[in-house]
Amino acid sequence: MVALESSKLFSGLTQAEIDILKPTAVELTFAAGLEIFKEGDRGDGMYVVKSGLVEISAVLKKGEPRILSKLTEGEFFGEMAVLDNEPRSATVKTAEDCVIYFISSEELRRMLEKLPRLSTCLIKEISRRLREFNRQYLEETLQTERLAIIGRFARSIVHDLKNPLNIIGISAEMSGMESATPEMRLAARNRIRKQVERISNMVNELLEFTRGSQTSFVLAPVDWPTFVQQTVDDIRPEVGLKSVTIEYVNQPPQIEVQLNPERMARVFQNLAHNGTDAMPEGGRLLLKFRIQDKEVITEMEDTGEGIAPEIADELFEAFVTFGKAHGTGLGLSICKKIVEDHQGRIYARNEQGRGAIFAFHLPIYQGS
Repeated sequence: MVALESSKLFSGLTQAEIDILKPTAVELTFAAGLEIFKEGDRGDGMYVVKSGLVEISAVLKKGEPRILSKLTEGEFFGEMAVLDNEPRSATVKTAEDCVIYFISSEELRRMLEKLPRLSTCLIKEISRRLREFNRQYLEETLQTERLAIIGRFARSIVHDLKNPLNIIGISAEMSGMESATPEMRLAARNRIRKQVERISNMVNELLEFTRGSQTSFVLAPVDWPTFVQQTVDDIRPEVGLKSVTIEYVNQPPQIEVQLNPERMARVFQNLAHNGTDAMPEGGRLLLKFRIQDKEVITEMEDTGEGIAPEIADELFEAFVTFGKAHGTGLGLSICKKIVEDHQGRIYARNEQGRGAIFAFHLPIYQGS
């Protein structure tokens, strides 16, 4: 149990000012579980807890009350509705038996005019409580964001794993058929192995993305036509499940590029998935190559409806997606990171009467 002058609110007042203030305070007794005032009530005065515990709650969007704070001896409440002359913004109930000092609105305003130091104390305490509220709000917001991100990553993993798992399932069935030849079983085993490696790479990339760290890997000169051909051959069965074909507008040039094959293959896979998602009824993915300023430019174009204007300016940002039931927007963001790690750049464009066109530049290997 605390005396009125022991409250933080009045700690800056002199004894003479306390003596003037004391007669304005009335002691009220409340049993546990009682409502002192409710949200929407008129602001009739300010309260200071002499003993006990009170809970402040408010109704949120979903219509359920939520406890915002708990106040104990020496703390005050109810001052805002008095100062701004607005209805109560929260409900206050006793969590246990309480004795509370009550200062009416009229007396409080009179004391604020009579004791300027009281106004300073009140402003300081309100500022302190607002800072604390902001801190709690930020912590809760960050926690909510963390949970949302975890959910997005979970959905992304499930979505991205479906295609390789489908290929593994089909390959396993083919290899188990009585009529399967040794060559068919070998091809099925190789296909399963590649998809298992792909799943492992996908999970590792997602983990790297969550850490936000710079990925370290070795770049080595690779024959570009051979790499493209092998990568496209690996993707064909997957996109074929969705009635999509991959076609070459022209052949990749006979050059070498410094790259990490596993990482760069992920760029082709993500772009192919993105294009496939844009063609739910099936279609074509068109590959085109050209050399410009010591760079090889690779374009992948789908026969869909093009890039949605709503996301055109933020296409490569994480979690940006539009019109996909399961998309999280991570695929293109990962593409951007991989291409930039290869000292390249990637972008997208729309052209009248054509689908989405994605292009990425990579430096041509000039030799040691």
